[in-house]
Amino acid sequence: MLKELKGNRVAVQEGELLRREQDNRTYLMKLENRYLLRNYLLEAGRISGRGMDPKAMGGWEDPSCQLRGHFLGHWLSAAAIRYHETGDKELWAKACGVVEELEICQKENGGGWVAPIPEKYLYWIGKGRNIWAPQYNLHKLFMGLLDVYKYMDNRNALSIAEGLADWFYRWSGSYSREEFDDILDVETGGMLEIWAELLEITGNEKYRELLSRYYRQRLFEPLLEGRDVLTNMHANTTIPEILGCARAYEVTGEEKWLAIVNSYWKCAVTDRGSYVTGGQTQGEIWTPMKKLKARLGDKNQEHCTVYNMVRLAEFLFRHTGDPRYMHYIEYNVQNGIFAQSYWRGESHDGKPGVGLLTYFLPMKAPGRKDWAGEMDSFFCCHGTMVQANAALNRCMYYQEEKDLFVTQYANSEACFEIEGREICLRQRQDYMNGSLQSSSVNDARQTVNAIAGAYANRPDFRKYVFTLEVSEETAFSLHLRVPDWITGEARVCVNGEELLMTQDTDHFVKIDRMWKEGDRVELYLPIGLRFIPLPDDNSMGAFRYGPDVLAGITEQERILYLEGERPEEELSPDTERQWGEFRTFYRTENQDPGISFVKLNTVGYEPYQIYFKVKEKRN
Repeated sequence: MLKELKGNRVAVQEGELLRREQDNRTYLMKLENRYLLRNYLLEAGRISGRGMDPKAMGGWEDPSCQLRGHFLGHWLSAAAIRYHETGDKELWAKACGVVEELEICQKENGGGWVAPIPEKYLYWIGKGRNIWAPQYNLHKLFMGLLDVYKYMDNRNALSIAEGLADWFYRWSGSYSREEFDDILDVETGGMLEIWAELLEITGNEKYRELLSRYYRQRLFEPLLEGRDVLTNMHANTTIPEILGCARAYEVTGEEKWLAIVNSYWKCAVTDRGSYVTGGQTQGEIWTPMKKLKARLGDKNQEHCTVYNMVRLAEFLFRHTGDPRYMHYIEYNVQNGIFAQSYWRGESHDGKPGVGLLTYFLPMKAPGRKDWAGEMDSFFCCHGTMVQANAALNRCMYYQEEKDLFVTQYANSEACFEIEGREICLRQRQDYMNGSLQSSSVNDARQTVNAIAGAYANRPDFRKYVFTLEVSEETAFSLHLRVPDWITGEARVCVNGEELLMTQDTDHFVKIDRMWKEGDRVELYLPIGLRFIPLPDDNSMGAFRYGPDVLAGITEQERILYLEGERPEEELSPDTERQWGEFRTFYRTENQDPGISFVKLNTVGYEPYQIYFKVKEKRN
């Protein structure tokens, strides 16, 4: 199994990634502990609720909402993940302060229960009453506490989690198998994953028993039979359960858990197909297999679903080494996570040039992103947003003994060890922009260089350069992913000499050698426009430039009338260069009026269209 390099072993140095991490950190710090803890303090009787601060968190965090308090677990998890990468002492202190308060709440509640909701909610779902997902809610707290324990070494967090787990052990043991199967039909979040985590951490066999109790046979058995049980089902109810199966497999080694995961991926992704963004959902439910056209709407691609499917793809990659899972992650991060959170751009129609989070990503034309506020919403995606952006150095580098895998491309450094030797791999994108000849770099000085003239227009390939820092010569294998968006043969050079050319995107490029200080690898990836049709309508599709989906800025739905045979030929570069950089802008050639295209993840408040019907232009 591959091991992910994470935490302080990987340093992100890409400007946009660093900006998003910092915006996320600022938001985490901005949320005051008293507001994060409000519903826990109310439940423990530590505050009265009278004269509540109108600045307190609203939306799903309002005390009248049955899902109140769920966000705190996400916040704890995000803070812990951020600390693991950066060693941020302020976040550490803030998170530990939250844990101290939770410890007091648990004592006030009798030593077990610590939650923002009453115990009776759990007993009520056992009686068939319609209560909004209490186990989903409490899973978030478990998750946050265990991440604080793992990444911040806070043992009080583990103790609190174990105390609450004891409550669940007693409660779940009071039902028959059939009765508890009914309870499992009410969204449980990732409770299965929690029991696997606690089994690994503590070795206590009661958690193995909880794994057995939380085996959702009404979902898992049909999946193992190869049946489509997902179409029109709520997507993010089941994904965390499958993540629980994945974790259970890692902890127990029992093959049944892995079989469920593989069956789920086949049903959810392989057999279903995807939108051009990488997503598969509309209105929080799975679309019919290979029938996506009728599901284009204003509520496609829920952010939570994107985040959790990325997590599932990452698990499958670690256990298979199949780069196709990393292709999936790249599309969903670029056109999901980045398109739906922490947007910065230009103001539009009096709206600010920033956006925090959009629950869904509309794909019906014209679409508009509905940006949530910082304190007035707190729906489920607020939580996965702060987790997804806490550390953007994830899913980039993996190691298996003497093999290092580069899976995503962004300016970064990875530190790893082989045979007791510390090695650093530095990754840089060569933008080939000749910026030193641009006054945007320095108003007072310009330096003539060969690059500026060599690429008069935007280069039709991306170039990544890898340099090695190693104290002594070391033998290992470097594996480079070839993205499936390439438009020709990828080229690999080592120390200036061409090694190979390939169009194989199903396997990594493997470079075996005795590496020495300063060794240099260059990866050239041909890039261009592609028209990606819907699985069920070849005449309707979307444009993608490399991994980035393009959105046409338009206030009404448009049809593209083509003069040529290939839709890609209808678009040409627009505003190609500004100051010291090439930009990804396109414009239609033959439409009246014309349509401007930009990367979907740069769209703020503008109305846009992703999927276009294309027809032959008739004179």
